[in-house]
Amino acid sequence: MSLPRLMEAFRALIVAPAWIGDTVMAQPLFMRLHRNIPNLRLDALAPPWVAPVLSRMPEIGEIIDSPFAHGELSLGARFRLGRRLARRNYRRAYILPNSAKSALSPFFAGIPERIGFTGEARYGLLNRRHALDERALPRMAERFAQLAQPPGSPLERPVEFPRLASTGEQQAETLAALGLARPRRVAVFCPGAEYGPAKRWPARHFAALADALAERAHAIWLLGSSRDRPAGDEIVRRTTRAKPRNFCGETTLAQAIDLIAASDFVVCNDSGLMHVAAALDKPLVAIYGSSSPAFTPPLSDRAAILGLGLDCSPCFARECPLGHLDCLNKLEPRRVLDACPAPRADGDAS
Repeated sequence: MSLPRLMEAFRALIVAPAWIGDTVMAQPLFMRLHRNIPNLRLDALAPPWVAPVLSRMPEIGEIIDSPFAHGELSLGARFRLGRRLARRNYRRAYILPNSAKSALSPFFAGIPERIGFTGEARYGLLNRRHALDERALPRMAERFAQLAQPPGSPLERPVEFPRLASTGEQQAETLAALGLARPRRVAVFCPGAEYGPAKRWPARHFAALADALAERAHAIWLLGSSRDRPAGDEIVRRTTRAKPRNFCGETTLAQAIDLIAASDFVVCNDSGLMHVAAALDKPLVAIYGSSSPAFTPPLSDRAAILGLGLDCSPCFARECPLGHLDCLNKLEPRRVLDACPAPRADGDAS
């Protein structure tokens, strides 16, 4: 075989998840693919709202826009996208979502190997199918990592931790763009959770925690999407000592990544930004209500996971089916404060 052929890139495509947290948890798969495949060029087909996360992963080359909304079929548009992908000569596609529609464009592109879990009866769309054993692979990150191995083989453990990049220069640029000077001590709160209210610690508890941290001379930054803006405003209204800055809906996702990276620690619900904080290796307090850390824990050894473990949880409901939300209402701010890193004398969190 000629030397140019040996040096030719092995082109592969990731069809990325549509959720920020899932995309972060897929990074161990990308790490394993680079370890296993010489000269790998790994691109990603992704919706625009998760692209900033992928752009902070060194394993990903080009990010190709996937214009489809959640649940949108758009068969003709997926066919046209597939024909554009065909010109890129990908040799493999890893389809991470389990829906049939997510596998259509790689199928239309004629990519020779199309890999994923069988999912929605995707027998004709995938030709290297994995059968999901939920007991053997209880965590989402494990399921993604399994796709790097032959179907039916046991998963190689341990699964790597995700690691997103945020340089000092990127953080300085974000602070300057927002007109911010980094305080001596700063904690980030992420009060939202896209899935629903049953995953959101009450605003009054966040406010009480903010006041307690203000007594330790911490500034508070609130981060989230525009949908989290009302919760952030309520936290600000309820504080008496702290003066939180509500950036919910005011930053790009890339800027939110940099603000988290510039913070001392993060307090958040089970959300996409929780996984971002874990992948930035920040000290983290993760609050669980209706969901379970057994399935989607923060992948970090610097995370404290808090939950009450009530008989009715995890229920995985968007709203409390019993109407009381005790799993979060009864998780007192004092307990969360005790889990936060104590400031050292030099001003940094321990």
